Amino acid sequence: MRLLVLAPLAALLCIAGCGYHTLGAATHLPPTLKTLAVPVFKNNTDTYGSATALTSAVIREFKAHTHYRVVPADDRDAGAVLHGTLLQQTLTPLTYSASTQQSSSFLITMVVSVTLKDRNGKILYQNKNYVFRQQYQSTTVLPTFLQENPAAIQRLARDFARQLVADVVEGF
Repeated sequence: MRLLVLAPLAALLCIAGCGYHTLGAATHLPPTLKTLAVPVFKNNTDTYGSATALTSAVIREFKAHTHYRVVPADDRDAGAVLHGTLLQQTLTPLTYSASTQQSSSFLITMVVSVTLKDRNGKILYQNKNYVFRQQYQSTTVLPTFLQENPAAIQRLARDFARQLVADVVEGF
């Protein structure tokens, strides 16, 4: 008798699954979307180059991990446009060397707002508060000095782009 009750329950549990799905299976983007425009992100900070690094990383990530044709500017033929704005970028010293009287490690923090709209202006995805951080060490010896913050910004941009594409494709 127990077997007759437990067998259908086990079958129902197997059919229900655990909620996992493949990348793109839970997308809330229209199936007709083929082309995505990604204009250069706006920069509301006093830093130079960070918004361009974010834009390039996002374009690379969409091209590498989605089936969308990505164009780097507002295109009338694009089914959707992804607008981004670098809202804030801060550089915070983390450690201080008493011998050199300089900071030796820093934390870059960026706050980015992103909106994906279809050609009719309907919002398909929006996150007004992405916060990403990247730490780096600074060389304090002048003969071997190497500016490390551009590499940290590239790493941060890559991490941001990965998360953004996953969020857009999965509809979070």
